Amino acid sequence: MEYLDIVDENGNPTGETVERSYAHKYGIRHRTAHVWIVRKTEAGVDILLQKRAMIKTFPGCYDISSAGHIQAGQDFKESAIRELNEELGITADESELILCGERHIVWDDVFFGEEFHDRQFTKVFILWKDIDEGDLTLQEEEVDSVRWMDLEDCIKGVSAHTFDNCIAPEELEMIRTTTSSLMERNI
Repeated sequence: MEYLDIVDENGNPTGETVERSYAHKYGIRHRTAHVWIVRKTEAGVDILLQKRAMIKTFPGCYDISSAGHIQAGQDFKESAIRELNEELGITADESELILCGERHIVWDDVFFGEEFHDRQFTKVFILWKDIDEGDLTLQEEEVDSVRWMDLEDCIKGVSAHTFDNCIAPEELEMIRTTTSSLMERNI
């Protein structure tokens, strides 16, 4: 069983924990970390998209490079580094993660015949890493495949629904704003 910290509206643990499936069944607020892997190109910025495994929610849809729930007692960056390694085989240091912003996710649906009530406090990060898709070690139960896509093309595609995805447009805007700012400063 995976236990999560119950958090307040600012993402601060309350001192109580809850089992993950219980949190989703009853809409209990918990934390997640999202990491968008980005690389500079001559045209601008590419982002690495993860295609979700067919046994996951949103099967076969393109999504965040790496994301995961934060286990009880862990922090955002620690969890993000763990998920990068588990899902993609990427080793990184917490100091490489650049915070882009925070999100409050409230979402209700039905998956595999069960009600699903998601309440997340999420921190969104980028990681600059130019890596070949074939050099990644994908976690089969989580990730079907990955692909690089130009950030601006991704924003247009998500907006126009031209490819199957479960990407939040507001996260792409965070990525655009952060990468633009960093590139202007030559970081």
